Parts: sequence; C-alpha cells; structure tokens
Amino acid sequence: MASHLLKWVHFEQDAKGRDLDLRYFRDTDGREVDFVVVEGRTPILFVEAKRGDQDVDRGLRYLNARFPKVDAWQISETGTKDYVTPDGIRVAPALTFLRDLV
Repeated sequence: MASHLLKWVHFEQDAKGRDLDLRYFRDTDGREVDFVVVEGRTPILFVEAKRGDQDVDRGLRYLNARFPKVDAWQISETGTKDYVTPDGIRVAPALTFLRDLV
C-alpha cells in the first residue's frame, strides 16, 4: 500500500505540481493512522490498512472526527466488506481503493 500511495503522490507532484507529502499519524495516546496524505500542511486523505475485515480503527475515527471533510478509508487486503460508516469513513477492499486512486 505504501508504494502505491507514494507513487500516486509522486505522480501528482510531477504531473500537476501539487505540494503533497505521504506521512503517518501517531499521538501520545497511541492512536495511529498508517497513511496521511497532506497538501501543504493540510491533510487531504487518511488511509488505514488492515489484513482482513475489522471494525474501524480508533485512530482513524479520531482523525476523521477532527478533520471531517478529509476522505478517510479503511482498506483490507483480504476483506470483502464495502460500506461507508455513519461518520463518513469508507471501508473497502484494497483493490477498490487502488482502482479509484488514479
């Protein structure tokens, strides 16, 4: 997942001149999100990667609550669930996310 997101960030930088960075989030309370894409200093995408279908991660819920207008995804390598939570987090298989990335 990291290499796909980094490749997309580099494409956006090179082709469109966007000021994007790929980062992660972790706070002192142990909440973390695997991938955060920022434009300038503003987050534009949150992605939490899981092996299979699981409940939405608490770190992703936390960031989504703090930045409700940012696209938030929890993707799974082997999971099959595809839905949007009431608070707007998209849960989907990784292939669904990657297909729509470019």
